[in-house]
Amino acid sequence: MDALDIIGWAGSALLVWSLLQNRLLRLRALNLLGCFVLIGYNWAVGVWPMVGLNVVLAGINIWYLTRMLATRHDDRAYQVVEVRTDDALLAHILRTHEGDIARFNPGFSTRDLGRPDGAAFLVVNGDEVVGVVVFHVAGAGVAQVELDYVTERYRDFTPGEFVFRHSRYFIDRGCHTVITPPGMRAPYYGRLGFRRDGDTYVLELAGSGGAGA
Repeated sequence: MDALDIIGWAGSALLVWSLLQNRLLRLRALNLLGCFVLIGYNWAVGVWPMVGLNVVLAGINIWYLTRMLATRHDDRAYQVVEVRTDDALLAHILRTHEGDIARFNPGFSTRDLGRPDGAAFLVVNGDEVVGVVVFHVAGAGVAQVELDYVTERYRDFTPGEFVFRHSRYFIDRGCHTVITPPGMRAPYYGRLGFRRDGDTYVLELAGSGGAGA
């Protein structure tokens, strides 16, 4: 097997590997890379129909990647829907993703949903639920986040930010400060204006007398 054959097999392996990805952004990026490798390989060996096929596939991947990256912070692409903490859909989502939730939010327990001062929000993309945020009013104007979870398909997009962007969700409940759960894996709060405080993050809400973010 010569070097050219190795390149061809590597491109094919990349395409197969991309289809095994659950994260949409990673799937498209790896698939695009595999297409580029196979365009070069098939060009070198003169298999023009495969060159054409992979050029088309690369164009499709570029279109989807551009759209994903352009809308990842767009309020028109993601909507926040408030639900009751005892909502049946919320309970179903928590059961379905129980293991994954425990991995990224190790301190969360469904027992926290029974708090009378709790609130829950679903982040949706179209008709698909892509994230869940649950918090309760801890007293003295503090909103304590119990859960900030994103489904694996959308984990590269951190849709929970759409809840934190709109301070009214917290201010309407008399809160001026938001505190995230301790020990969360892969936190993204730094770019939303939170400041780190030990193993949690704190946000002072704009329009509530805080520093704003």
